Amino acid sequence: MDFKSIVFGLGLVAASTIAAAADNWKLAVTDVEGMERLQLEWGPFKDALETATGDTFEFFPVNSRTAAAEALRGKTVDFVVSGPAEYVVINKLTEATPLIGLGRPDYFCAIIVRADSGINVPADLKGKKVAFGDIGSTSNMLCPMQLLADYGIDPVNDIKKTHTARNIAHEALKNGDVAAIGMNAGSFMGVRAKDTGVPYGFYKMIARSGDLPNDMIMVGSHLPVETANAVRDAILYNKGAIIAGITAHEENDKYVGMDLVAIEDSAYNYVRSMYTNAGYPQFDSFIGD
Repeated sequence: MDFKSIVFGLGLVAASTIAAAADNWKLAVTDVEGMERLQLEWGPFKDALETATGDTFEFFPVNSRTAAAEALRGKTVDFVVSGPAEYVVINKLTEATPLIGLGRPDYFCAIIVRADSGINVPADLKGKKVAFGDIGSTSNMLCPMQLLADYGIDPVNDIKKTHTARNIAHEALKNGDVAAIGMNAGSFMGVRAKDTGVPYGFYKMIARSGDLPNDMIMVGSHLPVETANAVRDAILYNKGAIIAGITAHEENDKYVGMDLVAIEDSAYNYVRSMYTNAGYPQFDSFIGD
C-alpha cells in the first residue's frame, strides 16, 4: 500500500471516529412553551451549540418547570436552560447541576417607594402593604423578599404582601395603593421610562440587592462528568457565537451584553436562603404550581 493510500485510510478512520463520537442530546427551556416558540426564539442558539460541540441537539418542549424536572429525572432530556429559582428546586428533585452561567447584565432586584412617602429605609415598611411580582420568580419575588430579610424585616410576618403583574404594581405604587414594590430593578426602570405622567424623581429605591446568581444551562445527573465537561468547554471556547445565538431573537433581549461563565452549585446558596426567608425552607417544589 502506498503512502497516499495510507493517509487516505487514516483520514477515513478519523472521520468515522469523529462521527461515532458525536452525540444526540435533548434540550429544554423552562419558560418557553411549544416547539414553534423554541425554534423561533432559541433556534439560533441550538444551531450555534451544534456547531461548537459537533453534537446534535433536539428541542424537548416542556409546558412547566415540573415537566422539565420530570424529564430530567426520567432521562428524556439532557440539558435545560433555566433560571436560579427553578434550578434550586430542580437540583433538589433530580441532582441536575449547573454547567454554564448565563451572566445577565444588571440582574438585581430593588425595593421601590414613592419619594414623597416618608419611607426611607426598609424598616419603615413594617405593617405596610408591599407588592411583589410573579409567585416563584427569582428577581420579582424571592430576591426582594430576601432583600427585606437582609435588612431585618420578616417578609412573611412583618409586612402585608401581595403579588401582581409589574405594570399593575407600578400603578398601585403610583396611586398610593401600596407602600412599596419589590421587583427586578431593570424591569422597574423599563416601566418607569414609559410612564411620562410623573417626573423622574417621583420614585426612589430604598434598597437593592447585589447581582443575582446567573440563569444557566444545567445538565442532567445521568450524563458522565467528562461528557458534560466537554460540552461546557466547547461552549466557553465558542462563547461569542453562542451568545450571538442566544441574543438573536428580541425575546432574549435581557441577555444582551451577557457573558458565559463556568459556574458551581454553591453560587445558588443565596437563592436557597431566599426560599427559606419566603417561607419555603424545603425548596423541593415550585412556588405557585
